[in-house]
Parts: sequence; structure tokens; C-alpha cells
Amino acid sequence: MNAKKQSAESKVKEIRRHTRKNYSSEEKIRIVIEGLRGESSIAELCRKEGINSNLYYKWSKEFLEAGKSRLAGDTKREATSDEVHDLKNENVDLKQLVAELSLENRMLKKNQNGIG
Repeated sequence: MNAKKQSAESKVKEIRRHTRKNYSSEEKIRIVIEGLRGESSIAELCRKEGINSNLYYKWSKEFLEAGKSRLAGDTKREATSDEVHDLKNENVDLKQLVAELSLENRMLKKNQNGIG
């Protein structure tokens, strides 16, 4: 019986994990700014948004630290995976272009040497 309870609890946790909402950066910023405005309590805001207050405070801390770094002149940021993927594809295309141009250049030089 205890094994069934354990199994049911783990199943519920698994379902919650899979159905958890992923917030976009825009949504996180909106929620943090709403909390900073102070028009309602953080507890009320979190209830309305369906998030844990610890998550709100984590987002708030990250938001403020990012702003502080930016204002301090730190313009370095991490690229998103889409940006990295696009850059890798562009890199492959450019390497292919260099290879084609090098081959064409070599062929032209051979033909020029053979004619002259």
C-alpha cells in the first residue's frame, strides 16, 4: 500500500513537471515590473500569476542584477541557442564559399599558366 502511495506521488510530481508553464522573458519582466510598482502585494501578484513567491524573487534578483551589469557598462551577454545555431550555419556557408572561390582561383591560375 505504501508503494502505491509513493508511486502515485511520484506520478503527480512527474505530471506537474511536464505541465509546468514556461514563462518567456517578456512575461517575467512584466511580472517583476508589476511587483516593483507595488500596486498590490507580492503574495497577491504571485497568486494572480500562479507562481511561487520564491520564483518571483529569483526573477526579480536576476532582473536587477542584469540591469546593474548593463548600467555598469557590461555589454557582454550570452548568445541564445538560436543565435548560436544561425552563426554555425553561416560559418558553414562561408567556409563552403571560401572553398569554392579557392578552387576557382586555382583553376584560373592553372589555365592562365597553361595558356601563357
